[in-house]
Amino acid sequence: MLRDKGLPVEGCAVVAGRTDKGVTALQQVCSFYTWRKDVKPREVEDAINSAAPGKLRIISVSEVSRAFHPNFSAKWRRYLYIFPLTDGDYMDQSGGNEDFSANNGCSSVRDCANKDELESEQKSYVFSVRKVNRLLRQLEGKLLSYKMFARDTKASRNEGPPTECFLYHARAMETRLSTDYNEETRFMCVELVANRFLRKMVRVLVATSIREAAAGAEDDALLQLMNATCRRATAPPAPPDGLCLVDVGYTEFDDTRFFIHKE
Repeated sequence: MLRDKGLPVEGCAVVAGRTDKGVTALQQVCSFYTWRKDVKPREVEDAINSAAPGKLRIISVSEVSRAFHPNFSAKWRRYLYIFPLTDGDYMDQSGGNEDFSANNGCSSVRDCANKDELESEQKSYVFSVRKVNRLLRQLEGKLLSYKMFARDTKASRNEGPPTECFLYHARAMETRLSTDYNEETRFMCVELVANRFLRKMVRVLVATSIREAAAGAEDDALLQLMNATCRRATAPPAPPDGLCLVDVGYTEFDDTRFFIHKE
């Protein structure tokens, strides 16, 4: 757009991964080109930190080669999904959400149905966190097509390698965190590490694993859903608020560095 308007493009930043509205990023990585030799990394850091205080903070700035791309050069990404547990149940808040009702058509893998059907899917789930963990563990160490767990992907990406992802780590555990009132609240934490993620894939995986755990499905239920022909076979995306892009790696993944350790 800047090039079409005859404006300089040196300020255009490229990031390591997208984050939906409402999703947090602790260590997003971005890069941009500049032809100016008089700009020092510390000056870039100070300028950005002063531009959006309280919302955006630069951890470090360094010069990289032109071959570096924050997205394509990345070897893996780590996401955490954290949300509170209330008496062991989870409310699917997706009914009527704009994420689902924005597209009324159906592709070959059918992203959605009509609004009434979406609203009818709003329900409460009572589930075991350990069961969610067993479901997710089945995905570890496998190169699989996650097209059934993607949303808003173009038709050209519904088939073939572009939908394949390799999950290094997929675990869930229950934990307790202190609130502002010095009270402890129970949370479920889901940790996912993969070479890449499709649009809204993490949120759909979390919501679907909870749904299947509540239904008492077999441990390979998520694997079985890979063969589905309709995206409504998987659950609508979980709310974005609990999702966080934790870090991005540019060297081979160290399978000993986890937040949720293997049993």
